[in-house]
Amino acid sequence: MSETSRLSSADVAKLLQDPNSDNRALAARKVAATFEGKELSKSERAIAEDIFRAMLSDAAERVRHALSDSLKDNPLVPHDIAATLAKDVEAVAMPMIESSTVLTDEDLIEIVRTRNSEVQEAVAGRASVSEELAGALVETNNEHVVAKLVTNNGASINEATYEQVLDKFADSDAIKDPMAKRNDLPVGVSERLVTMVSEQLRDHIMTHNRISPATASDLLLESREKATVSLVEGGSQRTIQELVDQLDANGRLTPTLMLRALCMGDTTFFEVALAKRVKIPVLNAYKLVHDGGDLGLKRLFDAANMPDQFLGMARAALEVSEEMAMTGGDDREVYKKLMIERVLTRVEDDIDTENLDYLIGKLGSASSAQAAAL
Repeated sequence: MSETSRLSSADVAKLLQDPNSDNRALAARKVAATFEGKELSKSERAIAEDIFRAMLSDAAERVRHALSDSLKDNPLVPHDIAATLAKDVEAVAMPMIESSTVLTDEDLIEIVRTRNSEVQEAVAGRASVSEELAGALVETNNEHVVAKLVTNNGASINEATYEQVLDKFADSDAIKDPMAKRNDLPVGVSERLVTMVSEQLRDHIMTHNRISPATASDLLLESREKATVSLVEGGSQRTIQELVDQLDANGRLTPTLMLRALCMGDTTFFEVALAKRVKIPVLNAYKLVHDGGDLGLKRLFDAANMPDQFLGMARAALEVSEEMAMTGGDDREVYKKLMIERVLTRVEDDIDTENLDYLIGKLGSASSAQAAAL
């Protein structure tokens, strides 16, 4: 930096005495730009900071705005200057509130609790939002603020805060929809949210977030049942194929999920999933699954790396499925109940504990539903 461009006491005096607000605003930007440089000496940096502090009390809003806008991305700004600008009138404060990393969580939480919704939304949209700050934003009970927060991928939100969001805004699609697309949802939140959103968003939650195997199975069966029925009528195989592709791409196309789907009567999903794991056309998988002998399904299981202990259960489920297709009528709950009963009766000793508990639980819920209907 040349001698003529160095900041000095004379420069400070000249800037403070200049009555023209345009010149003062331009000077604010110039000094702020100079402050970003690493070549400033300690004394020069102190002079620049004195200029900033003097400009904080400038009567012209445009001067203070120019200062805030020029310093918003500078991490070297002293905290007292950043905090003072952030507490100024909205037009001056917004650049610092939206961008400054000098502001602490304590600063931002105070701003959230004392400023209007537009300012709160600006905080919610910051590049980084801590868990504590996210909690303060949810406590505003403002739908637009919370929607901005859950849309922000830079926001860290803990499970307790997610639960508060669902408690407060269970009826808000503006919040639930972007929330469902987040990839950091805790298991409990994912499982609660799937009951509140559209089928498309359910699929997204299941393929992009951690949920328990039982919930994944229930979600799959509920959301795919209509697609399976329409497929039988010549309809939407592509819909099932797309879900299978998503599950496979995200490592969620597990043998357990496939077996549970089959035992609940969704043979189409089972066939498409086997075809995907073996990398063969669905029609070929269908022929092997329904081969009159025992070798077709065994070959598919081996190629798909399915557990050997699942084979007997799958065979029993397929036999029952074919039988019930002829005699079960259109009552899907009765169909599922009979399927589970018959499978458990035939292969109960071969079912692992996790799947046995799940299927018995489904049998119990089906029986309860049937009793309630009587």
